Amino acid sequence: MSEISAGNRAGAGADDGGGDHGGGEAEYDVAVIGYGPTGVTAANLLGAAGLRVVVLERDAEIYSRARAISTDEEVMRIWQRIGLADRLKQDMLADRPLDFVDARGRAFLSAHPTPRGHGHPPQMFLYQPALEQVLRDGVARHPNVEVWLRHECLRLRQDADGVELTVVGTADDSVRRLRARYVIAADGGSSLTRAQLNVGYEGRTYEDRWVVIDTKMLKPWPDHDRLRFRCDPARPAVDCPTPLGHHRWEFPILPGDDERHLTTDEAIHAMVSRYGIGPDQIEILRATVYSHHVRFAARFRVGRVFLAGDAAHAMPPWIGQGMAAGVRDVANLCWKLDAVLRGELPESVLDSYEAERKPHVKEVTRRAVFVGRIITDRRLAVTRVRDAVLPLLNRVPGVAGRLQDSNWIPVAHYADGLRDRPRTKSSGITFGRRASGAGTSRTGPAGTGTAHMGAAHMGTADTSTAHTGTAHTGTAHTGTAHTGTSRTRASRTTAPGHQIPQPWVTAPDGTRVRLDDVLGGRWLLLHGALPTPQPEWERASVPSLTVLPAGSSPAEGAVVDCDGVLRAWLTSHRATTLALRPDAYVYAAAPTGTPLPPPPEGLTLTPRTNTASTPPVTTPTPASPASSSSPAAQGTS
Repeated sequence: MSEISAGNRAGAGADDGGGDHGGGEAEYDVAVIGYGPTGVTAANLLGAAGLRVVVLERDAEIYSRARAISTDEEVMRIWQRIGLADRLKQDMLADRPLDFVDARGRAFLSAHPTPRGHGHPPQMFLYQPALEQVLRDGVARHPNVEVWLRHECLRLRQDADGVELTVVGTADDSVRRLRARYVIAADGGSSLTRAQLNVGYEGRTYEDRWVVIDTKMLKPWPDHDRLRFRCDPARPAVDCPTPLGHHRWEFPILPGDDERHLTTDEAIHAMVSRYGIGPDQIEILRATVYSHHVRFAARFRVGRVFLAGDAAHAMPPWIGQGMAAGVRDVANLCWKLDAVLRGELPESVLDSYEAERKPHVKEVTRRAVFVGRIITDRRLAVTRVRDAVLPLLNRVPGVAGRLQDSNWIPVAHYADGLRDRPRTKSSGITFGRRASGAGTSRTGPAGTGTAHMGAAHMGTADTSTAHTGTAHTGTAHTGTAHTGTSRTRASRTTAPGHQIPQPWVTAPDGTRVRLDDVLGGRWLLLHGALPTPQPEWERASVPSLTVLPAGSSPAEGAVVDCDGVLRAWLTSHRATTLALRPDAYVYAAAPTGTPLPPPPEGLTLTPRTNTASTPPVTTPTPASPASSSSPAAQGTS
């Protein structure tokens, strides 16, 4: 019997038959293929938005092998939007330092996570099976989301109105057809959806393979909760704390190694014994061999189908951003799908998904590759120089700070995409409107299922530099996609394309909350001073919120900036009024007394429930490490 669940049973995978799915075609707003961290986050976001969603997952249970080992504050901010951040943090380890150590175990570089202002700890170690269970329990809050476990999409056919999916039940070989207006394919690096769409997956697979070992910690050892990259040219290793009583090691399979032997308990105990870990201190739960990849899908969108997570890109694990990149993908995409489906924005804005996400994920991957070279280089001459020079650089003021604060992950800044931009003579197609004299943009659905990218331009996206809260001075980029016509005086601000920080604020009712809980995942005008009239935005029914200085009394339509973070950020970006997108990125900004540029063409807001009120998950913390994992084999992202 196939396993289909809906509403409050979605997380359990109960075999309830799922209602009438065997006859005619069921219809949904969005179909999500794959139920790993990317797919389950999408299901939560879309479910909270009130859309009708179906999730297709070929496996029956959560994949028991831990892959991702950490996440960051920006991803936690995304999970906060769906009411799960606080519950997820119960099962995480926060603010652990990390060391790069040489062959003798001496640290030649140490780093400490530095907050970037998203309202959560900057780095958290996680145990992925437990994390996915909480996220699936979150989906169970939404009766508008159906989860079809042990189902696989064999065929996609697009037309002018949507996508027809042919789905097979892997338990009983039953065949069903369903329709969705849009599809998110989060079905992993070996994505069948990507192959059906004939989208290339360009890049390389590293020659070295790695054995990843998940253990249960029986007797703690000194500094067991400290991440160490063991940069030993004889055999590099990753020595990583994980929560819920687990610990993880990763070792390369070197030339001449017997791969099968290296995954045995005997070989594993021999490798970890080099670090003083005895057989009585750990229980080996599983060992798996993985390859590292650097790959990008040739396009992230084909008509009404969007690739996300590992289906769209793959990176090596050295800075812990593989899973995070997939979560960022769907956080960027889902609110846009919701707006298009509700008629609030034109369909062309969906092209901004790739324009915004692909440059950032490429830069993150580039940095992951760089860090990997530091860790895994086995050339003796190079490692001797590394071990000698980096400690010296670590003493140089300025350089030391950059090396030690671990802010190696580039902050997303959207130079292109759904944001206001100055118009230039060479500017062409816009997301959400057509520039005068522009050529034809094929931004509508692809009637035959062929690939189309509309007006997304990637070449000049500015993501090459990490931004840590300082003002970014880049403005106009000619010849790239944009979303509106800036006025010259408004273009002096540097805020558009950035995400605002999330400090603690005092809400109108006097409670202390994180900022996003007040913003509510909606279009919003944020004023850092007395509001300047914005008639074009007011005609679009965009609400306003004023930021009051610390020490002010709570007031209706305002928040108090308890620690002065927001007002300082506005000053650094030379803005007093912001037009915020639902994901808290700045669409447009203006200095004091200046009208904002107009909203994106077609913006027409509809009444809706505040998604920030999504009830939290209260799943109890697992009583033991063993209880948080279930045997399966999925590999979706």
